[in-house]
Amino acid sequence: MKDYKSDFRLDDREIKRKRKQLRRKMIVQNWELYLLVLPLMLYIIVFAYFPMYGIQIAFKDFNPVDGILGSDWVGFKHFLRFFESYYFWDLIKNTIGISLYSLLAGFPIPIILALSLNEAKDGIFKRVVQTVTYAPHFISVVVMAGIIITFLTPSTGIINYFIQALGFEPISFMTEPGWFKSVYVWSGIWQSAGWGTIIYLAALAGVDPQLHEAAIMDGASRWQRIWHINIPAITPTIVILLILNMGSFLSVGFEKILLLQNALNMESSDVISTFVYRVGLVEGQYSFGTAVDIFNAVINAVLLITVNYIARKKSEASLW
Repeated sequence: MKDYKSDFRLDDREIKRKRKQLRRKMIVQNWELYLLVLPLMLYIIVFAYFPMYGIQIAFKDFNPVDGILGSDWVGFKHFLRFFESYYFWDLIKNTIGISLYSLLAGFPIPIILALSLNEAKDGIFKRVVQTVTYAPHFISVVVMAGIIITFLTPSTGIINYFIQALGFEPISFMTEPGWFKSVYVWSGIWQSAGWGTIIYLAALAGVDPQLHEAAIMDGASRWQRIWHINIPAITPTIVILLILNMGSFLSVGFEKILLLQNALNMESSDVISTFVYRVGLVEGQYSFGTAVDIFNAVINAVLLITVNYIARKKSEASLW
Protein backbone atom coordinates (compact mmCIF):
# COMPACT_ATOMS: atom_id res chain seq x y z
CA MET A 1 0.00 0.00 0.00
CA LYS A 2 1.42 3.37 -1.00
CA ASP A 3 2.52 5.68 1.83
CA TYR A 4 0.84 8.97 0.93
CA LYS A 5 2.00 10.66 4.17
CA SER A 6 5.66 10.26 3.19
CA ASP A 7 4.85 11.78 -0.21
CA PHE A 8 3.24 14.77 1.51
CA ARG A 9 6.32 15.17 3.73
CA LEU A 10 8.57 15.11 0.67
CA ASP A 11 6.35 17.69 -1.04
CA ASP A 12 6.52 19.97 2.04
CA ARG A 13 10.32 19.69 2.13
CA GLU A 14 10.53 20.47 -1.56
CA ILE A 15 8.28 23.53 -1.14
CA LYS A 16 10.37 24.80 1.79
CA ARG A 17 13.60 24.23 -0.17
CA LYS A 18 12.27 26.16 -3.15
CA ARG A 19 11.10 28.99 -0.90
CA LYS A 20 14.58 29.26 0.61
CA GLN A 21 16.13 29.32 -2.82
CA LEU A 22 13.69 32.01 -3.96
CA ARG A 23 14.41 34.06 -0.84
CA ARG A 24 18.17 33.84 -1.40
CA LYS A 25 17.70 34.81 -5.04
CA MET A 26 15.64 37.86 -4.07
CA ILE A 27 18.26 38.96 -1.54
CA VAL A 28 21.02 38.63 -4.13
CA GLN A 29 19.02 40.50 -6.75
CA ASN A 30 18.07 43.33 -4.37
CA TRP A 31 21.28 43.52 -2.34
CA GLU A 32 21.41 47.33 -2.78
CA LEU A 33 18.10 47.72 -0.93
CA TYR A 34 19.24 45.49 1.92
CA LEU A 35 22.49 47.44 2.12
CA LEU A 36 20.46 50.65 2.32
CA VAL A 37 18.39 49.26 5.21
CA LEU A 38 21.44 47.91 7.08
CA PRO A 39 22.48 51.19 8.84
CA LEU A 40 18.93 51.66 10.16
CA MET A 41 18.82 48.08 11.42
CA LEU A 42 22.19 48.51 13.14
CA TYR A 43 20.98 51.75 14.73
CA ILE A 44 17.85 50.05 16.10
CA ILE A 45 19.81 47.05 17.39
CA VAL A 46 22.52 49.13 19.07
CA PHE A 47 20.36 51.88 20.56
CA ALA A 48 17.00 50.10 21.08
CA TYR A 49 17.69 46.41 21.71
CA PHE A 50 21.11 46.30 23.38
CA PRO A 51 20.04 48.76 26.14
CA MET A 52 17.16 46.41 27.02
CA TYR A 53 19.76 44.26 28.74
CA GLY A 54 19.84 46.89 31.49
CA ILE A 55 16.10 46.62 32.18
CA GLN A 56 16.83 43.91 34.72
CA ILE A 57 18.23 46.49 37.16
CA ALA A 58 14.58 47.43 37.87
CA PHE A 59 14.33 44.06 39.64
CA LYS A 60 17.65 44.44 41.50
CA ASP A 61 19.31 46.71 44.03
CA PHE A 62 21.75 47.93 41.42
CA ASN A 63 25.22 48.80 42.62
CA PRO A 64 27.67 50.15 40.00
CA VAL A 65 30.55 48.44 41.81
CA ASP A 66 28.93 44.98 41.59
CA GLY A 67 27.52 45.56 38.12
CA ILE A 68 24.20 44.38 36.73
CA LEU A 69 24.83 40.65 37.17
CA GLY A 70 26.41 41.03 40.61
CA SER A 71 23.66 43.15 42.17
CA ASP A 72 21.12 41.52 44.49
CA TRP A 73 17.78 40.43 43.05
CA VAL A 74 14.80 42.08 44.82
CA GLY A 75 11.89 41.30 42.48
CA PHE A 76 9.10 43.89 42.43
CA LYS A 77 10.38 45.85 45.42
CA HIS A 78 10.91 49.10 43.48
CA PHE A 79 7.56 48.83 41.70
CA LEU A 80 5.74 48.40 45.02
CA ARG A 81 7.68 51.31 46.47
CA PHE A 82 6.45 53.52 43.61
CA PHE A 83 2.84 52.30 43.83
CA GLU A 84 2.73 52.86 47.59
CA SER A 85 4.44 56.27 47.55
CA TYR A 86 2.53 59.43 48.42
CA TYR A 87 3.46 61.08 45.10
CA PHE A 88 2.20 58.21 42.87
CA TRP A 89 -1.27 59.63 42.23
CA ASP A 90 0.05 63.18 41.85
CA LEU A 91 2.40 62.04 39.09
CA ILE A 92 -0.35 60.01 37.39
CA LYS A 93 -2.79 62.93 37.62
CA ASN A 94 -0.32 65.44 36.17
CA THR A 95 0.86 63.10 33.41
CA ILE A 96 -2.64 62.08 32.31
CA GLY A 97 -3.89 65.66 32.67
CA ILE A 98 -1.22 67.13 30.38
CA SER A 99 -1.45 64.24 27.88
CA LEU A 100 -5.25 64.36 27.69
CA TYR A 101 -5.23 68.16 27.43
CA SER A 102 -2.67 67.97 24.60
CA LEU A 103 -4.67 65.30 22.77
CA LEU A 104 -8.07 67.00 23.03
CA ALA A 105 -6.79 70.49 22.22
CA GLY A 106 -3.93 69.73 19.85
CA PHE A 107 -5.06 66.74 17.79
CA PRO A 108 -8.02 68.36 15.95
CA ILE A 109 -6.25 71.64 15.11
CA PRO A 110 -3.95 70.30 12.32
CA ILE A 111 -6.99 68.59 10.78
CA ILE A 112 -9.04 71.80 10.81
CA LEU A 113 -6.09 73.81 9.50
CA ALA A 114 -5.45 71.31 6.69
CA LEU A 115 -9.11 71.29 5.63
CA SER A 116 -9.15 75.10 5.66
CA LEU A 117 -5.93 75.44 3.63
CA ASN A 118 -7.16 72.84 1.18
CA GLU A 119 -10.16 75.08 0.43
CA ALA A 120 -7.99 78.20 -0.02
CA LYS A 121 -7.81 79.17 -3.69
CA ASP A 122 -5.17 81.92 -3.44
CA GLY A 123 -1.83 80.17 -3.94
CA ILE A 124 0.27 82.97 -2.42
CA PHE A 125 -1.94 83.25 0.67
CA LYS A 126 -1.91 79.48 1.10
CA ARG A 127 1.89 79.27 0.89
CA VAL A 128 2.37 82.16 3.31
CA VAL A 129 0.01 80.62 5.88
CA GLN A 130 1.73 77.23 5.54
CA THR A 131 5.17 78.78 6.02
CA VAL A 132 4.11 80.86 9.01
CA THR A 133 2.36 77.94 10.72
CA TYR A 134 5.04 75.28 10.32
CA ALA A 135 8.09 77.52 10.82
CA PRO A 136 7.93 77.20 14.67
CA HIS A 137 8.48 73.44 14.28
CA PHE A 138 12.14 74.14 13.45
CA ILE A 139 12.75 76.05 16.69
CA SER A 140 14.64 73.91 19.21
CA VAL A 141 13.05 73.02 22.54
CA VAL A 142 15.60 75.10 24.47
CA VAL A 143 14.97 78.20 22.37
CA MET A 144 11.21 77.63 22.54
CA ALA A 145 11.33 77.43 26.35
CA GLY A 146 13.36 80.64 26.44
CA ILE A 147 10.83 82.40 24.20
CA ILE A 148 7.93 81.23 26.40
CA ILE A 149 9.59 82.40 29.62
CA THR A 150 10.51 85.76 28.05
CA PHE A 151 7.02 86.36 26.64
CA LEU A 152 5.31 85.45 29.92
CA THR A 153 7.53 87.34 32.36
CA PRO A 154 5.25 89.47 34.61
CA SER A 155 7.39 92.61 34.44
CA THR A 156 8.71 92.72 30.86
CA GLY A 157 6.83 89.98 28.95
CA ILE A 158 4.89 91.02 25.86
CA ILE A 159 1.84 88.97 26.91
CA ASN A 160 1.59 90.76 30.25
CA TYR A 161 2.17 94.06 28.46
CA PHE A 162 -1.06 93.54 26.50
CA ILE A 163 -2.85 92.31 29.65
CA GLN A 164 -1.89 95.50 31.48
CA ALA A 165 -2.85 97.59 28.44
CA LEU A 166 -6.35 96.15 28.76
CA GLY A 167 -6.48 97.29 32.38
CA PHE A 168 -5.81 93.96 34.12
CA GLU A 169 -3.15 92.95 36.60
CA PRO A 170 -0.11 91.06 35.24
CA ILE A 171 -0.21 87.27 35.59
CA SER A 172 2.73 85.21 36.78
CA PHE A 173 2.19 82.37 34.32
CA MET A 174 5.37 80.46 35.14
CA THR A 175 4.97 80.42 38.91
CA GLU A 176 1.24 79.72 39.28
CA PRO A 177 0.57 75.94 39.03
CA GLY A 178 -2.88 76.49 37.54
CA TRP A 179 -1.41 78.07 34.40
CA PHE A 180 1.34 75.52 33.67
CA LYS A 181 -0.70 72.97 31.71
CA SER A 182 -2.22 75.62 29.45
CA VAL A 183 1.16 77.23 28.81
CA TYR A 184 2.73 73.87 27.98
CA VAL A 185 -0.10 72.61 25.76
CA TRP A 186 -0.84 75.76 23.75
CA SER A 187 2.81 76.56 23.16
CA GLY A 188 3.18 72.99 21.90
CA ILE A 189 0.20 73.46 19.58
CA TRP A 190 1.73 76.67 18.24
CA GLN A 191 4.97 74.83 17.56
CA SER A 192 3.64 71.61 16.03
CA ALA A 193 0.22 72.31 14.48
CA GLY A 194 1.59 73.58 11.16
CA TRP A 195 3.91 70.62 10.75
CA GLY A 196 1.11 68.17 11.46
CA THR A 197 -1.01 69.96 8.86
CA ILE A 198 1.42 68.90 6.12
CA ILE A 199 0.57 65.23 6.70
CA TYR A 200 -3.16 65.84 6.23
CA LEU A 201 -2.59 68.09 3.22
CA ALA A 202 -0.62 65.26 1.62
CA ALA A 203 -3.56 62.93 2.22
CA LEU A 204 -6.00 65.49 0.80
CA ALA A 205 -3.84 65.82 -2.31
CA GLY A 206 -4.79 62.24 -3.16
CA VAL A 207 -8.51 63.00 -3.36
CA ASP A 208 -9.84 62.51 -6.90
CA PRO A 209 -11.00 65.94 -8.24
CA GLN A 210 -13.75 64.17 -10.16
CA LEU A 211 -15.47 63.42 -6.84
CA HIS A 212 -15.75 67.14 -6.13
CA GLU A 213 -16.86 67.87 -9.69
CA ALA A 214 -19.62 65.25 -9.43
CA ALA A 215 -20.68 66.59 -6.02
CA ILE A 216 -20.87 70.15 -7.40
CA MET A 217 -23.00 68.91 -10.30
CA ASP A 218 -25.34 67.32 -7.75
CA GLY A 219 -25.65 70.64 -5.94
CA ALA A 220 -23.48 69.82 -2.88
CA SER A 221 -22.30 72.80 -0.85
CA ARG A 222 -18.67 73.31 0.15
CA TRP A 223 -19.37 72.09 3.68
CA GLN A 224 -21.08 68.96 2.34
CA ARG A 225 -18.10 68.21 0.10
CA ILE A 226 -15.72 68.63 3.02
CA TRP A 227 -17.85 66.38 5.23
CA HIS A 228 -18.57 63.63 2.71
CA ILE A 229 -15.40 63.64 0.57
CA ASN A 230 -12.42 65.25 2.29
CA ILE A 231 -12.91 63.97 5.82
CA PRO A 232 -13.46 60.32 4.75
CA ALA A 233 -10.33 60.62 2.58
CA ILE A 234 -8.12 61.57 5.54
CA THR A 235 -9.84 59.31 8.09
CA PRO A 236 -7.22 56.49 7.74
CA THR A 237 -4.45 59.04 8.36
CA ILE A 238 -6.34 60.41 11.37
CA VAL A 239 -6.73 56.91 12.82
CA ILE A 240 -3.04 56.03 12.35
CA LEU A 241 -1.85 59.27 13.97
CA LEU A 242 -4.34 58.81 16.82
CA ILE A 243 -2.97 55.31 17.46
CA LEU A 244 0.60 56.64 17.48
CA ASN A 245 -0.38 59.45 19.87
CA MET A 246 -2.03 56.98 22.23
CA GLY A 247 1.11 54.83 22.12
CA SER A 248 3.03 57.70 23.72
CA PHE A 249 0.15 58.98 25.85
CA LEU A 250 2.05 58.93 29.15
CA SER A 251 5.42 59.78 27.61
CA VAL A 252 5.16 63.52 28.05
CA GLY A 253 8.48 64.84 26.75
CA PHE A 254 10.49 65.85 29.78
CA GLU A 255 12.83 68.29 27.97
CA LYS A 256 10.35 71.12 27.61
CA ILE A 257 8.68 70.46 30.96
CA LEU A 258 12.06 70.36 32.67
CA LEU A 259 13.02 73.70 31.11
CA LEU A 260 9.74 75.33 32.17
CA GLN A 261 9.63 73.67 35.57
CA ASN A 262 10.47 75.47 38.81
CA ALA A 263 9.86 74.99 42.50
CA LEU A 264 6.67 77.09 42.44
CA ASN A 265 4.87 75.22 39.63
CA MET A 266 6.09 71.74 40.60
CA GLU A 267 2.62 70.92 41.92
CA SER A 268 1.24 70.67 38.37
CA SER A 269 4.41 70.24 36.28
CA ASP A 270 5.97 67.14 37.84
CA VAL A 271 5.22 64.19 35.54
CA ILE A 272 6.55 60.62 35.31
CA SER A 273 9.33 61.48 32.84
CA THR A 274 10.72 64.35 34.95
CA PHE A 275 10.41 62.20 38.07
CA VAL A 276 12.42 59.40 36.40
CA TYR A 277 15.11 61.90 35.40
CA ARG A 278 15.27 63.36 38.89
CA VAL A 279 15.42 60.11 40.89
CA GLY A 280 17.25 58.03 38.31
CA LEU A 281 20.00 60.36 37.12
CA VAL A 282 20.17 63.28 39.53
CA GLU A 283 19.72 61.26 42.74
CA GLY A 284 21.40 58.11 41.42
CA GLN A 285 18.53 55.71 42.27
CA TYR A 286 19.03 53.74 39.08
CA SER A 287 16.91 50.72 39.96
CA PHE A 288 13.98 52.77 41.20
CA GLY A 289 14.08 55.11 38.20
CA THR A 290 14.19 52.16 35.80
CA ALA A 291 11.22 50.53 37.51
CA VAL A 292 9.13 53.69 37.18
CA ASP A 293 10.09 54.06 33.53
CA ILE A 294 9.18 50.41 32.81
CA PHE A 295 5.78 50.99 34.40
CA ASN A 296 5.31 53.97 32.09
CA ALA A 297 6.38 51.97 29.02
CA VAL A 298 4.06 49.07 29.86
CA ILE A 299 1.04 51.38 30.18
CA ASN A 300 1.89 53.00 26.84
CA ALA A 301 2.22 49.58 25.20
CA VAL A 302 -1.14 48.47 26.57
CA LEU A 303 -2.79 51.67 25.30
CA LEU A 304 -1.18 51.25 21.87
CA ILE A 305 -2.33 47.63 21.51
CA THR A 306 -5.82 48.41 22.81
CA VAL A 307 -6.43 51.43 20.56
CA ASN A 308 -4.99 49.58 17.56
CA TYR A 309 -7.31 46.63 18.25
CA ILE A 310 -10.35 48.94 18.50
CA ALA A 311 -9.33 50.76 15.31
CA ARG A 312 -8.92 47.47 13.44
CA LYS A 313 -12.39 46.36 14.54
CA LYS A 314 -14.13 49.65 13.83
CA SER A 315 -12.29 50.71 10.66
CA GLU A 316 -9.93 49.41 8.01
CA ALA A 317 -6.99 51.52 9.25
CA SER A 318 -4.59 50.15 11.87
CA LEU A 319 -0.87 49.72 12.46
CA TRP A 320 -1.08 45.94 12.29
